[in-house]
Amino acid sequence: MTGTADTPAETPFARLGGEAAVRALVDRFYDLMDLEPGYAGLRALHPAQLDGSRDKLFWFLCGWLGGPNHYIDRFGHLMLRARHLPYAIGIAERDQWLACMMSAMHEQGVDETLAQRLAESFFGTADWMRNR
Repeated sequence: MTGTADTPAETPFARLGGEAAVRALVDRFYDLMDLEPGYAGLRALHPAQLDGSRDKLFWFLCGWLGGPNHYIDRFGHLMLRARHLPYAIGIAERDQWLACMMSAMHEQGVDETLAQRLAESFFGTADWMRNR
């Protein structure tokens, strides 16, 4: 979105509803990943307890969406690809991640135009994470 000097562009973070909405989206994402058999390959890449994963995705998404940089404040530079190299991420895992996030956005009532825009950005990031 663009704005003028008098009306700054509203960030995706603000359009989603801020931290509470991002947390709800992340929680629904991990709930779906944990419950739905179609995301089993993705779930297998994660630890048994998902609390740390939930926090890290929440912190990351806050900043990535234009809100507070919680992740960078805690861990420094994102280094996303390097941090994901220990995990075998291929097309199937990428696609499961994207499908799970799309389902979570839909279930959380994210505006369809915003969800589509985010899906395109998520695809670019998720595809860049592939290492096999």
